[in-house]
Amino acid sequence: MSNKEVKAALKSARDAIRNKEYKEALKHCKAVLKQEKNNYNAWVFIGLAAAELEQPDQAKGAYKKAIELEPNQLLAWQGLANLYEKPNQTDVKGDLADVYQKLLELYESGDKQKWCDVCNKLVELYHQEKKYVEVAETWQKLIRMKQEEGAEKAELHQLWKRMIQLLKDSTRNQDNKTGQLLLTAFEHALNSADMVPGEDHQNLYKDFIQCLSKFPHEVARLEKACHDMMALYPTISYPLEVLCLHFVHSGTLSEKALHCFSRLLEMDASSGPGIIGFGIKCLKERKYKEAVKSLTEGLQKTNQCPVAWHYLAEAQMKIHEHRNAVLSCNQALEALGTPEGPNLRWKNLALQLKAETLIKIADADAAEEANKALEQIVDASSDPVVSALRGRAYLNKGLIDQASKISQELLLSHPDLAEAHALEGFIHYSQKNYEQAEKSFLNAIEKKAGTAEYHQYLGLTYWFMSDETKKDKGKALTQFLKAAKLDSYLGKAFCYLGNYYRDIAGDKSRARGCYKKAFELDEMDEESGTAAVNLSVELGDMDTALSILNEVTGKARPGTAKWAWLHRGLYYLRTGQPSQAVADLQAALRADPKDSNCWESLGEAYLNRGSYSTALKSFRKASELNPGLVYSIYRAAALEQILGKYENAIATYQQILKKTENYVPALKG
Repeated sequence: MSNKEVKAALKSARDAIRNKEYKEALKHCKAVLKQEKNNYNAWVFIGLAAAELEQPDQAKGAYKKAIELEPNQLLAWQGLANLYEKPNQTDVKGDLADVYQKLLELYESGDKQKWCDVCNKLVELYHQEKKYVEVAETWQKLIRMKQEEGAEKAELHQLWKRMIQLLKDSTRNQDNKTGQLLLTAFEHALNSADMVPGEDHQNLYKDFIQCLSKFPHEVARLEKACHDMMALYPTISYPLEVLCLHFVHSGTLSEKALHCFSRLLEMDASSGPGIIGFGIKCLKERKYKEAVKSLTEGLQKTNQCPVAWHYLAEAQMKIHEHRNAVLSCNQALEALGTPEGPNLRWKNLALQLKAETLIKIADADAAEEANKALEQIVDASSDPVVSALRGRAYLNKGLIDQASKISQELLLSHPDLAEAHALEGFIHYSQKNYEQAEKSFLNAIEKKAGTAEYHQYLGLTYWFMSDETKKDKGKALTQFLKAAKLDSYLGKAFCYLGNYYRDIAGDKSRARGCYKKAFELDEMDEESGTAAVNLSVELGDMDTALSILNEVTGKARPGTAKWAWLHRGLYYLRTGQPSQAVADLQAALRADPKDSNCWESLGEAYLNRGSYSTALKSFRKASELNPGLVYSIYRAAALEQILGKYENAIATYQQILKKTENYVPALKG
């Protein structure tokens, strides 16, 4: 076959392909290859025809042979790209990317439009594969090409915005290189915007700041972007809100942070991040109730601040709202999810705070939950404070041996750790080894003098150690006073101060004040509430007694606060108000239906009201519950007499006289 015949055969092959006669084209190409086995065009045409005949392997082989012959010729590369782009081609994305790279190289010095088309395809391919670094680098080449061609500012702006769109999901991977490329794209897009200030530019700035806030190491850049946006858009609160949230997450309360919180609240008094910031400021200033109020309000307004739940739990812990603090810790942990980086530190802190709070609740179930929380802390085994908490959880469960083992290990490995000595003290105190407990608590106080709980337990140790230490003003009293001074929300310290002033010093007025304070701090503390009421009565101050009882009964759920209902019922009975006495004594019995004395008092109230039948039933119930209540049996007999049930009355009187021969009211009856 002559050179002329080869050309003719190739022309026939091209015409056959144009006419979609692909088998005919293959015949012509094979004829050429018999004569010239390295004919580039023949191999390209075979690739084309085989691809159309659904013979991808043959097509690929032909194109690759052509490329081998002429690596810098376009046709075979274009054909291979078209083949790989077909929907039935799978697992070829890596090969297709290589083909696009070669096409970019070949088009670079020629057809700029085709170069841009291939560049777009390559970027889309990388994006599908989530290869964000390659996406960014390739798109930057496209932008450079456009800049060299003298593209308009508006076109370049749209290209930078497109790059942001392509890379916006990459922040989940926390890849530093991609992150830097994304932030660079934002900066270029902001600098190339036409309308400044303007709505699109403002939204772009918000997106930029939001993106920066996801990179913990870009603090300086974030602060600068927020300040720059505030300068351009002084009425928009968004950059200030982001800055406030940044300061909250950082865990530091600098002057800069405080200024940011107050400036945001001046701009928008209802801003969630601003209110949260103010709450944290109150927490640091020891204004715990204000902190709880502000943090609760702020969290209702924003769900972007899991760390605020931790601060709320801390404030609740300070005012001894332990169960609420546990709930807030749970909210923090749920909002943090499975974090990395700085959020992992917050998760560990929330778990530790949850465990501390559960230990304060001091029952076996809470102790079990505390141990579960401690087990989830990363690197907990290397933290001696966490080990001490685990020891206290074991102690609350009654597992003395495990608690003692941890205590001994900590005292050996960390002899200067206050928590280690305190744990030893709690163990001795629980076993009534008061002399050893005293030594341990004194050691703990020496290491950490500002912990109210250590002073409280040292005071309790002296209280129960002996009559001498209980009466010694320099011992129990001093420790309770120190505890109350260090923690003004520690109700138990005020309760024991009340015990001291009432039982040792004989100062009823001061004792009443301490009990009242203890009860205000903990409305579940019946001992303090009862003592405050009783002392008020003894001091002739019925107004104070009633105000305490009214407050408790006003808040009480059905079946609770028996002591308050009983005290107020007895007050009404004494002051000739039998109907009110009946209502209160019934409420007391709902809380404890087996209290015989309460039934006796209820009978007395019914009697005073003139309800004889119900009074009779109440006295009978009292004597059933406690057959030793002679007064109730006598009252029942007297009522039977009033109601004309004489035989029953006589039998009941005789029953009393069998037990108590000279019981005058029965003889008289």
